[in-house]
Amino acid sequence: MARTTHAPATPTVIDIDAYMLGLGRNASAAARTIAAAGTGAKSRGLQAIAAALNDARAALAEANEVDLAGAKSAKIEQPLIDRLVLDERGIDRMIDGIREVDALPDPIGAITDLEFRPSGIQVGRMRVPLGVIGMIYESRPNVTADAAALCLKSGNACILRGGSEAFHTNSAIAAAIAKGLVEAQLPVTAVQLVATTDRAAVGALLKLKQYIDVLIPRGGRSLIERVSAESAIPVIKHLDGICHVYIDDGADPDMAVQIAFNSKTEKYAVCNAMETLLVAQSIAPRVLPSLRHQFERAGVELRGCAKTRVLLPGIAAAAESDWHAEYLAPILSIRIVAGLDEAIDHIATYGSQHTDVIVSNDYARARRFVTEVDSASVMVNVSTQFADGFEFGLGAEIGISTDKLHARGPVGLEGLTTQKFVVFGNGEIRHR
Repeated sequence: MARTTHAPATPTVIDIDAYMLGLGRNASAAARTIAAAGTGAKSRGLQAIAAALNDARAALAEANEVDLAGAKSAKIEQPLIDRLVLDERGIDRMIDGIREVDALPDPIGAITDLEFRPSGIQVGRMRVPLGVIGMIYESRPNVTADAAALCLKSGNACILRGGSEAFHTNSAIAAAIAKGLVEAQLPVTAVQLVATTDRAAVGALLKLKQYIDVLIPRGGRSLIERVSAESAIPVIKHLDGICHVYIDDGADPDMAVQIAFNSKTEKYAVCNAMETLLVAQSIAPRVLPSLRHQFERAGVELRGCAKTRVLLPGIAAAAESDWHAEYLAPILSIRIVAGLDEAIDHIATYGSQHTDVIVSNDYARARRFVTEVDSASVMVNVSTQFADGFEFGLGAEIGISTDKLHARGPVGLEGLTTQKFVVFGNGEIRHR
């Protein structure tokens, strides 16, 4: 199949529907080539993209400055501006993520569960790409590179629609990706950035059922609710990251304080940040005063239940709405519970099935928590902020899913694939 050898020019969009249909057709054609590409060809593409991004550091920094200036001028909220920043460390991490994806085993073509049936046939399952991935996301320009790397490695093409606030940075990243694909002699249309900030492009993207196999929205609640409501295409999503840390009676107090503090403050504007702290009543006097001191030094506003306010006089009262809140800010709600049962009930009632942690040295209680808490990531004695594709060894993630189908938790290579049955025989025919 012929391969594109140059990057398409940035379009002057006149007819959004026609433009988006063109992206869909190009992606569908490219997906067939990428699906058939061998591990070596995909590796050359990923290494070329990483090198092109490294060479483009100055252009990336200049583009990001333009976006940051625009965001500040538009008075965008600070958490979104924080996500928009792409500094030298961010570029390093983006490149490292691509190289880690390259180092991962290629899932495509792997056959598992192969066994002979009484008829003489052999039946197994082969892992295959999904096809074309549509990605809609806000801020976080590194998502452009992460999505491209994961889609390429898993044999998929992708259409990427970033937020208007990151348009220049995303465009600079996309240009480097296109350069890498050209150098590796892979179809440049395997990774296409929607080259317009026109909001109508999102609506048009949601209608491309004939070309796009799955949509992944990554951003605020309003974006994800809109995509879920309007899409004619299957969606992998999460709405909220209402993450909990439960400090159990059997916790080591010093460990509990460190984990709770890091879970909230390592980064505020991330979906894996702790939003509610649950503390068993018997250990609360040993951990909450110390935590109050550390949180207040860090500028975190505390809101507590009645029992918490007895131990920590002067903090704000938590309302019912606080237990439902994803703050993405230096605000924390705290509730003292009787023990493990009440903690699990609270999480079941108010949680978003994203990430929940127990701090305990009691194996039986920790095992109960892991078994009974129905979340995408359930952890023991670690910070919630480890709920991340990079930290889980996925190289990068295209998003975190709180759905149960088709993927759950950080979505890496395997989450961007499916399986088909393969059957091998030697002339067998069926007799009923």
